[in-house]
Amino acid sequence: MSEFRTDFDSMGELQVPADALYQAQTQRAVNNFAISDLTMPKQFITALAYIKQAAAQTNCELGHLNKQKAQAIERACQEIIDGHHLTHFPIDIFQTGSGTSTNMNTNEVIATLASRYNKGTIHPNDDVNMGQSSNDVIPTAIAVSSVINVVYELFPALEHLCQMLERKKAEVGDIVKTGRTHLMDAMPVTFNQTLTAWQYQINTAMAAIRHSLEGVSALAQGGTAVGTGINADPLFAEQFCKNLSVNVGIRFTSSKNFFYNIGSQDAIVSLSGQLKVLAVAQMKIANDLRWMNSGPLAGLGEIELEALQPGSSIMPGKVNPVIPEAVAMVSAQVIGNDATITVAGQSGNFELNVMLPVIGYNILQSIELLSNSNRALADKAIRTFKVNQSNIDKALAKNPILVTALNPVIGYAKAAQIAKQAYQSGQPIIDVAERETELSRGELEELLNPTKLTKGGL
Repeated sequence: MSEFRTDFDSMGELQVPADALYQAQTQRAVNNFAISDLTMPKQFITALAYIKQAAAQTNCELGHLNKQKAQAIERACQEIIDGHHLTHFPIDIFQTGSGTSTNMNTNEVIATLASRYNKGTIHPNDDVNMGQSSNDVIPTAIAVSSVINVVYELFPALEHLCQMLERKKAEVGDIVKTGRTHLMDAMPVTFNQTLTAWQYQINTAMAAIRHSLEGVSALAQGGTAVGTGINADPLFAEQFCKNLSVNVGIRFTSSKNFFYNIGSQDAIVSLSGQLKVLAVAQMKIANDLRWMNSGPLAGLGEIELEALQPGSSIMPGKVNPVIPEAVAMVSAQVIGNDATITVAGQSGNFELNVMLPVIGYNILQSIELLSNSNRALADKAIRTFKVNQSNIDKALAKNPILVTALNPVIGYAKAAQIAKQAYQSGQPIIDVAERETELSRGELEELLNPTKLTKGGL
């Protein structure tokens, strides 16, 4: 039995693997774009299946597609949504800039599957792609897949991280530690203040991402080739969005300007920018954890992260902050993805952006990486770190910057002199201040109380 079959498209015949669900146009793309081993992510293919499913429902409801064909297409789409047949989407992301190859790959796979459930043949273009163009389908798929994965993956991960921070505040929040500016000793802070700052960063980033989704959720579908809606029922776009919203469980709307959605990717560039902000916040938290964990003897040693694996192939007993390091690398990748999306977003030439596949790949990778890394940060770093109270107390007692609290009493110049003496002698600041001022020990203990100093004021 032959391992290949002969298929036909508008350009002629082509050999296609015998067991492939796709047809000739997909095979041409496989032959043309042997550039990388990167293919469109599962999330993107799932979004395409949702789009084709809603389109079949809509075309049936509008009287353009008979019920039997529509049901066969919907059933085939559901199989893909359920995670089946994903090996039949082999096209490289570095392909035609409109993503036409991936759109036709999807049309062909669905047509092959749907034909099994229909008495007659389902055509990839005439039936599955009815009232659509790659030029509105692929921008819609980028938007739909992004929204689905932010709502169902990223937001739950960020909420989980904030919950872990809240739990940690309840556990260690009252502990006072040395604050640091420029990596140098500064006035004291509580763990509650440090953790609240991290939490606020995450919540602020999440709010900005949520706001950006408003633009992403307004879809290109219905604009077809250039934004005019040629070959689509005038009622298609609104009805499509209603059906898609029900199927996905997220509200989508029809764009107020299809030319905008097809000619540009500004909404996705905006979303990517907010994901970059989250990546920056995440890296800040990861690096703070690394610094506080540094040592354990020659560093700050304020906290001890959970020991997850041996840290060296040559130095026995070494344990490294592997989760914060992994999270920091995710942040770097997301920042790089944003640069790619920014450059690709500039490639809207007249009525079409022609870097759509790489935009789709990078935005989905960023969402996935941020979702997974924030869960790891929550569960394997924030939840499990322990405070090294003795190291914290030792550093705090000798912190000359506590003398700042004496400024209103003895003046800046005298306070600076005391701080320098404390640095040089290695003595606690209270001992030097007692010797160099007329303040009593009791007055100094009150003025230099670290807990009181975390509350600010005079």
